[in-house]
Amino acid sequence: MGVLNTNIAKLNIRISHEYAYIERICRRYLSSIDAAEFEKSIDIDVSVSEEDLVAEKPLLSTANGSEPHPAMVEAMAIFRKIAEALPDFDCFLMHGSAVAVDGQGYMFTAPSGTGKSTHVSLWRERFGERAVMVNDDKPFIRLSDGGIFVCGSPWNGKHGLGDNICVPLKAICFLNRGEGNSISPVTQHDAFPSLLRQIYRPADPAALEKTIRLIDRVSTETGLYKLYCNMEPEAAAVSYAGMNC
Repeated sequence: MGVLNTNIAKLNIRISHEYAYIERICRRYLSSIDAAEFEKSIDIDVSVSEEDLVAEKPLLSTANGSEPHPAMVEAMAIFRKIAEALPDFDCFLMHGSAVAVDGQGYMFTAPSGTGKSTHVSLWRERFGERAVMVNDDKPFIRLSDGGIFVCGSPWNGKHGLGDNICVPLKAICFLNRGEGNSISPVTQHDAFPSLLRQIYRPADPAALEKTIRLIDRVSTETGLYKLYCNMEPEAAAVSYAGMNC
């Protein structure tokens, strides 16, 4: 059994594990402080049991219908344990693709297959070095007295796009495919059901209740937009301008 001392979304998370796969995906998230100091400041201490692995296995699917690799099962069970603990730290996980431009975070969310990653790739092409990928699949949203931040996590999609950074969250954009490109603000009332569908919902009722309160604050303090877009370069220009007008 190995142990990783990690820092994810500015949380010190100790991960006990069996397989080396988790070491690979967490390589950018290793804590820089020494082990003795880390031991004094652990926020989340994660280990998974055989029962956790058995419960996780049916939730994973493979392209050819084969059994998921045990290392993948372990990594996702660890992910679930962390996600369940996040609300205690005013933090939650949201499915989407997040990019920072000039130090400000923009979150694109939609059902799988809509084109979030493709749209964000247009932003990266348009803004070049001004754009930094935060996370392409499962970013963490963390709230504090200093504001609302979108943070990278090791679970960053099939292309592994993301960085161990936290940036102020300027806007959340609900992405829809369209023949043209248009963007408009969304009210908190209209956005809330979509936000609820795209977050990780903890199994513990108290944690779920806290997560909902966190979403309410996010929807109050963050710009909310609905985007209809094609996959042409103009889509990035339209969406950026619409969230910065």
